Amino acid sequence: MAAACTSLGLAAVAVVVVGIAMPASASASAPAQPPVPAPSSDGTSIDQGIAYVLMLVALVLTYLIHPLDASSPYKLF
Repeated sequence: MAAACTSLGLAAVAVVVVGIAMPASASASAPAQPPVPAPSSDGTSIDQGIAYVLMLVALVLTYLIHPLDASSPYKLF
Protein backbone atom coordinates (compact mmCIF):
# COMPACT_ATOMS: atom_id res chain seq x y z
CA MET A 1 0.00 0.00 0.00
CA ALA A 2 2.83 2.39 0.86
CA ALA A 3 4.58 1.71 -2.46
CA ALA A 4 1.43 2.49 -4.42
CA CYS A 5 0.91 5.70 -2.46
CA THR A 6 4.54 6.74 -3.02
CA SER A 7 4.40 6.05 -6.74
CA LEU A 8 1.11 7.95 -6.99
CA GLY A 9 2.71 10.88 -5.20
CA LEU A 10 5.70 10.84 -7.52
CA ALA A 11 3.41 10.72 -10.54
CA ALA A 12 1.45 13.71 -9.20
CA VAL A 13 4.65 15.69 -8.68
CA ALA A 14 5.81 14.82 -12.19
CA VAL A 15 2.50 15.99 -13.67
CA VAL A 16 2.74 19.31 -11.81
CA VAL A 17 6.35 19.87 -12.91
CA VAL A 18 5.54 19.07 -16.55
CA GLY A 19 2.43 21.25 -16.37
CA ILE A 20 4.50 24.20 -15.19
CA ALA A 21 7.43 23.61 -17.56
CA MET A 22 5.48 23.02 -20.79
CA PRO A 23 3.73 26.43 -21.04
CA ALA A 24 6.95 28.18 -20.11
CA SER A 25 8.88 26.47 -22.91
CA ALA A 26 6.07 27.09 -25.41
CA SER A 27 5.94 30.81 -24.65
CA ALA A 28 9.72 31.14 -25.00
CA SER A 29 9.66 29.98 -28.63
CA ALA A 30 6.44 31.76 -29.64
CA PRO A 31 6.69 35.08 -31.50
CA ALA A 32 5.88 38.18 -29.51
CA GLN A 33 2.24 39.13 -29.57
CA PRO A 34 1.14 42.76 -29.55
CA PRO A 35 -0.31 43.80 -26.20
CA VAL A 36 -4.07 43.51 -25.96
CA PRO A 37 -6.07 46.47 -24.73
CA ALA A 38 -7.24 46.41 -21.14
CA PRO A 39 -10.72 44.95 -20.75
CA SER A 40 -13.37 47.54 -20.17
CA SER A 41 -16.25 46.85 -17.86
CA ASP A 42 -19.63 48.47 -18.14
CA GLY A 43 -20.54 47.39 -14.62
CA THR A 44 -22.75 44.45 -15.49
CA SER A 45 -20.16 41.86 -14.50
CA ILE A 46 -19.61 43.65 -11.20
CA ASP A 47 -23.36 43.74 -10.56
CA GLN A 48 -23.66 40.08 -11.44
CA GLY A 49 -20.82 39.19 -9.07
CA ILE A 50 -22.47 41.12 -6.24
CA ALA A 51 -25.77 39.36 -6.99
CA TYR A 52 -24.07 35.95 -6.81
CA VAL A 53 -22.47 36.81 -3.48
CA LEU A 54 -25.77 38.03 -2.04
CA MET A 55 -27.57 34.89 -3.24
CA LEU A 56 -24.88 32.73 -1.63
CA VAL A 57 -25.20 34.65 1.65
CA ALA A 58 -28.98 34.21 1.55
CA LEU A 59 -28.60 30.48 0.93
CA VAL A 60 -26.14 30.04 3.79
CA LEU A 61 -28.32 32.04 6.17
CA THR A 62 -31.36 30.00 5.16
CA TYR A 63 -29.63 26.75 5.97
CA LEU A 64 -28.19 28.12 9.22
CA ILE A 65 -31.52 29.50 10.47
CA HIS A 66 -33.77 26.66 9.30
CA PRO A 67 -32.52 24.00 11.79
CA LEU A 68 -32.91 26.49 14.63
CA ASP A 69 -36.46 27.24 13.54
CA ALA A 70 -37.35 23.57 13.08
CA SER A 71 -36.11 22.60 16.56
CA SER A 72 -37.79 25.54 18.27
CA PRO A 73 -40.49 24.63 20.81
CA TYR A 74 -42.55 27.58 19.63
CA LYS A 75 -44.94 27.13 16.74
CA LEU A 76 -44.62 30.23 14.60
CA PHE A 77 -47.00 29.16 11.83
